Amino acid sequence: MKDMTSIRRSTWGILAALLIGFMASCTEEINTEDRFTASDYTIMSFLEHSDSAYRYTEYASLLHQVPISEQSNSTVAQLLATRGAYTCFAPNNEAIHDYLDSLYKKGIISEPSWNGFRSEATLDSVRKVIVYNSVLDGSNIDKVLEMGDILSQNDEDEFTLPNLNDRKLYKTHVDQTDSVFINGHALIDLRNRDVKTLNGRVHEVHAVIAPSNDTMADMFRQLVAENEKGFVVMAKLILACGLEDTLSKTQDDVWEKLYKNRSVKDLPLHSAPEGTGPIPDHRKYGFTIFSETDDFWEKELAKEGIHKSYNQIEAIDIKNYLIQKGVYPHARQDNDFKNEENILNQFVTYHVLPYKLTPDKLVIHYNENGYCYSTTEGHFTVPVYEYYTTMGKRRLLKIYQSKESADEDAERTDGNAGIYLNRFPILKNGRGMFSDESSKDNNSYHESGMFKDPGSAAVFYPDENRGVKVRFQAEDAAKHKKLLNSCIYPIERMLVYTENVQNRLAGERIRINMAAMFPEMINNELRRPMGKYSFSPAGHTTGGTVGFPVEYPYLADVSMREGTGFYYLSGYNRGWHNYQGDEFNIIGKYEFTMKLPPVPKRGHYEVRFGVSSGSSKRSMCQVYFGDNPNYLPAKDIPMDLRIGFVRHRFKNGNQTSTFGYTSDADYKNESSLSMEEQDEINKALRARGFMKGPKYYHCGQSTTANLGIENENVTRRIMVSEDMDPDKTYYIRFKSVLDDEELQFFMDYFEFVEKNVYDNPVEPEDIW
Repeated sequence: MKDMTSIRRSTWGILAALLIGFMASCTEEINTEDRFTASDYTIMSFLEHSDSAYRYTEYASLLHQVPISEQSNSTVAQLLATRGAYTCFAPNNEAIHDYLDSLYKKGIISEPSWNGFRSEATLDSVRKVIVYNSVLDGSNIDKVLEMGDILSQNDEDEFTLPNLNDRKLYKTHVDQTDSVFINGHALIDLRNRDVKTLNGRVHEVHAVIAPSNDTMADMFRQLVAENEKGFVVMAKLILACGLEDTLSKTQDDVWEKLYKNRSVKDLPLHSAPEGTGPIPDHRKYGFTIFSETDDFWEKELAKEGIHKSYNQIEAIDIKNYLIQKGVYPHARQDNDFKNEENILNQFVTYHVLPYKLTPDKLVIHYNENGYCYSTTEGHFTVPVYEYYTTMGKRRLLKIYQSKESADEDAERTDGNAGIYLNRFPILKNGRGMFSDESSKDNNSYHESGMFKDPGSAAVFYPDENRGVKVRFQAEDAAKHKKLLNSCIYPIERMLVYTENVQNRLAGERIRINMAAMFPEMINNELRRPMGKYSFSPAGHTTGGTVGFPVEYPYLADVSMREGTGFYYLSGYNRGWHNYQGDEFNIIGKYEFTMKLPPVPKRGHYEVRFGVSSGSSKRSMCQVYFGDNPNYLPAKDIPMDLRIGFVRHRFKNGNQTSTFGYTSDADYKNESSLSMEEQDEINKALRARGFMKGPKYYHCGQSTTANLGIENENVTRRIMVSEDMDPDKTYYIRFKSVLDDEELQFFMDYFEFVEKNVYDNPVEPEDIW
């Protein structure tokens, strides 16, 4: 039987395992001897025996009737009577009666009572809706949602912990009152809130919590049918481009069956510190759409003499507008909108990502220069960014936030301030106009306040390089909706993959965290900061280990050969020398192939690989690269991940560096040399296919920890130097060349760097 304690693994099979530690059979049972014997209340005893119990008789009865999972004979009532850290939003009797009445008015039941159900299946489903959505499990990290936690949460930002239905809840707060609603509907009682029990907290609510199961496609169909102003034009464009079926997808049903039937197994022990690799319980699909609003289109078309209200605007109007503006000049201009080469299709799909990016995941703050996730949260420093591959014709979309962009966002003061798409400021990077070393601020990597002139490529806006601002206010768009499989954000102006955007992307170093390359990591809550709730087996001391099986392509863009042990380690709270803290770590006689993101324009690129060689368990591999996954030529000699700049770490002991450094201090001192001196050192390293780590991030758990450039074991490897085409798909393969299957292949981030960046005689590449 699996040992699974993560709250990320849904109710289907894991909560009972969490409570009883180790199980010997596939029928999960609660060990009732593990219950508290103290005189104080557990959640369940409070609901049944306290002075307030008369308010929850309906709910308590349901808790005894609903099993923890399909594989369990134990009930949620038994769960809430055992040790743990649970948050219970308990609907009172009136709330449940109101819910039944709403089902009656919708024609789902024949009368507003438990006697009105026409089938046992419907009755069972309604019971589970009420119960599963009311309980959050934080047992693995001993975390409950106290009222203070709820109040401190930004309105409509989802709580970290999911409920037993594997859904994230959120709160809204009525200004200048004590009224707090869960999911915008369930009012928390002013008196019976924050009730402390031995195993968690109880918050009475005045409505049943029943999150919508609407998908993005459902919302768009509804918008078109009801003409609810906000995203009606985008809805018409999405439907015209044939994306309805795609945006209806919620999960991989094949994976669901394989998981429930135990046809795919947890990966075995990775290592003593990291434990086994539990496989994800779901393989969900997710989407994010950045959309111009109906107000935008009414005003923009009016400038061109097209005076139509939002509900009158059709897909062909937008197509004609795009043609008139010269957008995507090489695209087809016919009315076959479902074709990826069509102008409207290319416009629309550039707005869509195959990731569900909730507001807290648009960018990831963790260990960037001057920032520490545990001490400086919310106080931004250097820019944070991520590059994602869009749907349809594969193109890059950059999501960006900086201290300066947040400071200029007067509309928001929270963590979502200053989020932009395709923002390209001139940074103080110690190069070009900022190469004067007499001013320390010239190499701070902060925005300078200046942006390059997009020139003739600025079809729409002369300040195009300032980026497209992402908005969050509900008044900017349709009524805010929490969708099952997706997020939609209004944007302040038109989003186009212009020639200028392509040039700007190609003119910067594109650094992509490995976990951001795979939609499955984000859609299934696997990417850090998932380490906050430790997706890991019982007894795991560090948390954050996930395994991916060879038998099924869970990561769609990765194919593995038998013998590959493919693990993800969150690195949360570990102080690792990694970009954003996390890594993929592969063991065994591994061989796997990955699909790479697209490059922005045709040119000669270096593909680089971020390596932390600080472990004696690192591996060595041969790298293969090309655009035919069935025939990938080998590139250079095997890449040895054990090589550091001061010491080379081998399983049988360290060896003297071949780079000439004698100590860590000797290496670190080079960061205080002049840029000219550092450039000469970097040239010598590049001649061997090596680069120092970036100055961009800290290697440790504080803002005073060494930066990547100061750590001799933080290196970058130039794996590939090739001409690349944005219209081709490229693949990279890594194959072990050592026999020791315990040695680890480490993956942190890729860099894609065009020749005019890394070999620019006027403005050399910066050290960030």
